[in-house]
Amino acid sequence: MAEKIKKDQRSRLGYGSSYRKGEKADLGKKGEIDAVLGGQVWMVKPDKDAMAANPCLWMEAGVVKNKDCNNYYDCTSCKYDLGMKKQVEKGKQMSWQDAMRRRPDMDRVCRHSLTNRIRERVCAYDYQCGSCDFDQFFEDVMSPRTKSMPFEMEHVKGFDVPVGYYFHNGHTWARIESGGYIRIGLDDFSLKLLGKADAFDLPLMGKELDMNKIGWGLKRKENLADVLSPIDGVITEVNSKVRQNPGLANREPYGEGWLFMVRTPDIKKTAKKLMTDTEGFEWINGEVKQLEGMIEEVAGPLAADGGYLQEDIFGNIPDLGWKNLTKTFLKT
Repeated sequence: MAEKIKKDQRSRLGYGSSYRKGEKADLGKKGEIDAVLGGQVWMVKPDKDAMAANPCLWMEAGVVKNKDCNNYYDCTSCKYDLGMKKQVEKGKQMSWQDAMRRRPDMDRVCRHSLTNRIRERVCAYDYQCGSCDFDQFFEDVMSPRTKSMPFEMEHVKGFDVPVGYYFHNGHTWARIESGGYIRIGLDDFSLKLLGKADAFDLPLMGKELDMNKIGWGLKRKENLADVLSPIDGVITEVNSKVRQNPGLANREPYGEGWLFMVRTPDIKKTAKKLMTDTEGFEWINGEVKQLEGMIEEVAGPLAADGGYLQEDIFGNIPDLGWKNLTKTFLKT
């Protein structure tokens, strides 16, 4: 069963906003923005004193006063970073590197420490990041392999839907992470639907994935299932642990059971093509209802109390048909 995780809610959403749990009576109140997630009302309020959840490098270096990172710490594709560099070249702006060089030696911390991505580490390369072996190691190896877990999980009749993830209607998920990498995996619904795989047919690093095209597959005895890729991009990392132990995907579909790390040319454009967690929650509700209807057709009426569906649905009700399930839910 997928691990149930629910940590304390963050008290702020980036720079300039904070939020609280609300009630239905709070909806429409002036001065706050209301949102509903999983039946819970959240009230978001602009707040100039709120701290940055993802502080921009330029702000942390003291060059600008208020700036939150909105590009997942992928500075190479950040329009704000590019604009600031142009200002530096014209002599109208100090660089964040020069601002850091003015600090006492022990306060000249690594840019990844400065933005709270790692524990405090002093810069040994005078902010020449292109020459730093640790910088390359962190971006290419350490960051992609860092364990990723959702900070909150919603539940729909036994199926887990994590907050902060994006979803594709072929039952895969994508999570945009530090440095602009996108982590990909199969969702809890598909893994409980098809049961524990005997093996995953995963492509190698460097393989290019095309959104809505078959990207990989899984095998259970004589049954094969193709899976559509949720995004376009190039695979930079494959989870070798899942190759060796396929059951890991079922136990931790949104954690250690991830499948790939992918780089894509336009992160924000990619995200717009996927469902947000709020949309995903409503979508899973619809998928569960459709599955319940299919089960009733072959196994009779379900419990009147609307109980949870069990793991390994296909294994327990093989009359549902493997091809029927993959065609209906994986869209292949």
